Amino acid sequence: MAVKANYETVMVLSVKNGDEAVQALVEKFKALIEKNATLQSIDEWGKRKLAYLINKESEGYYVLINFESEAEFPAELDRIYKITDGVLRSIIIKKDE
Repeated sequence: MAVKANYETVMVLSVKNGDEAVQALVEKFKALIEKNATLQSIDEWGKRKLAYLINKESEGYYVLINFESEAEFPAELDRIYKITDGVLRSIIIKKDE
Protein backbone atom coordinates (compact mmCIF):
# COMPACT_ATOMS: atom_id res chain seq x y z
CA MET A 1 0.00 0.00 0.00
CA ALA A 2 1.34 3.40 -0.97
CA VAL A 3 1.89 5.92 1.78
CA LYS A 4 0.02 9.18 1.35
CA ALA A 5 1.01 12.57 2.73
CA ASN A 6 -0.56 16.00 2.96
CA TYR A 7 0.71 18.76 0.68
CA GLU A 8 0.07 22.44 0.17
CA THR A 9 0.71 24.28 -3.08
CA VAL A 10 0.58 27.98 -3.85
CA MET A 11 0.64 29.20 -7.43
CA VAL A 12 0.83 32.72 -8.77
CA LEU A 13 -0.86 33.05 -12.13
CA SER A 14 -0.41 35.72 -14.76
CA VAL A 15 -3.33 38.14 -15.08
CA LYS A 16 -2.25 39.67 -18.41
CA ASN A 17 -4.45 37.29 -20.45
CA GLY A 18 -7.64 38.18 -18.56
CA ASP A 19 -9.91 36.61 -15.97
CA GLU A 20 -11.07 33.79 -18.27
CA ALA A 21 -7.48 32.57 -18.75
CA VAL A 22 -6.87 32.68 -14.98
CA GLN A 23 -10.03 30.67 -14.25
CA ALA A 24 -9.13 28.17 -16.98
CA LEU A 25 -5.73 27.57 -15.33
CA VAL A 26 -7.31 27.23 -11.88
CA GLU A 27 -9.75 24.65 -13.26
CA LYS A 28 -6.97 22.83 -15.12
CA PHE A 29 -4.87 22.38 -11.97
CA LYS A 30 -7.91 21.59 -9.82
CA ALA A 31 -8.90 18.80 -12.24
CA LEU A 32 -5.30 17.52 -12.39
CA ILE A 33 -5.06 17.35 -8.60
CA GLU A 34 -8.50 15.70 -8.27
CA LYS A 35 -7.45 13.07 -10.83
CA ASN A 36 -4.17 12.18 -9.08
CA ALA A 37 -4.81 13.05 -5.42
CA THR A 38 -7.46 13.83 -2.84
CA LEU A 39 -8.32 17.54 -3.01
CA GLN A 40 -8.87 18.85 0.51
CA SER A 41 -9.39 22.56 -0.07
CA ILE A 42 -8.88 25.29 -2.62
CA ASP A 43 -8.57 28.91 -1.55
CA GLU A 44 -8.42 31.60 -4.22
CA TRP A 45 -6.76 34.65 -2.71
CA GLY A 46 -7.37 36.63 -5.88
CA LYS A 47 -5.39 39.33 -7.61
CA ARG A 48 -2.55 40.82 -5.57
CA LYS A 49 0.32 43.18 -6.22
CA LEU A 50 3.64 41.36 -6.52
CA ALA A 51 6.60 42.36 -4.34
CA TYR A 52 8.74 42.61 -7.48
CA LEU A 53 8.20 42.32 -11.21
CA ILE A 54 8.03 38.80 -12.64
CA ASN A 55 8.20 38.67 -16.45
CA LYS A 56 7.46 42.43 -16.47
CA GLU A 57 4.18 41.86 -14.57
CA SER A 58 3.31 43.67 -11.35
CA GLU A 59 0.18 41.69 -10.39
CA GLY A 60 -0.58 38.01 -10.00
CA TYR A 61 -3.54 35.81 -9.11
CA TYR A 62 -2.82 33.69 -6.03
CA VAL A 63 -4.32 30.24 -5.42
CA LEU A 64 -3.69 27.97 -2.39
CA ILE A 65 -4.56 24.27 -2.71
CA ASN A 66 -4.32 21.59 -0.02
CA PHE A 67 -4.28 17.96 -1.12
CA GLU A 68 -3.28 14.45 -0.08
CA SER A 69 -1.33 12.27 -2.47
CA GLU A 70 1.38 9.69 -2.89
CA ALA A 71 4.98 10.91 -2.95
CA GLU A 72 5.41 10.80 -6.75
CA PHE A 73 2.62 13.22 -7.66
CA PRO A 74 4.07 16.53 -6.32
CA ALA A 75 7.14 16.17 -8.57
CA GLU A 76 4.88 15.66 -11.61
CA LEU A 77 2.70 18.62 -10.56
CA ASP A 78 5.81 20.81 -10.25
CA ARG A 79 6.95 19.72 -13.72
CA ILE A 80 3.57 20.69 -15.18
CA TYR A 81 3.69 24.07 -13.39
CA LYS A 82 7.05 24.79 -15.01
CA ILE A 83 5.90 24.06 -18.57
CA THR A 84 2.52 25.81 -18.33
CA ASP A 85 2.24 29.30 -19.79
CA GLY A 86 0.60 31.67 -17.32
CA VAL A 87 2.15 30.23 -14.14
CA LEU A 88 4.52 32.90 -12.81
CA ARG A 89 5.59 31.13 -9.62
CA SER A 90 4.63 27.99 -7.71
CA ILE A 91 5.69 26.06 -4.64
CA ILE A 92 4.68 22.68 -3.22
CA ILE A 93 5.26 21.95 0.46
CA LYS A 94 4.84 18.68 2.33
CA LYS A 95 2.92 19.46 5.50
CA ASP A 96 3.84 17.97 8.85
CA GLU A 97 1.30 15.52 10.20
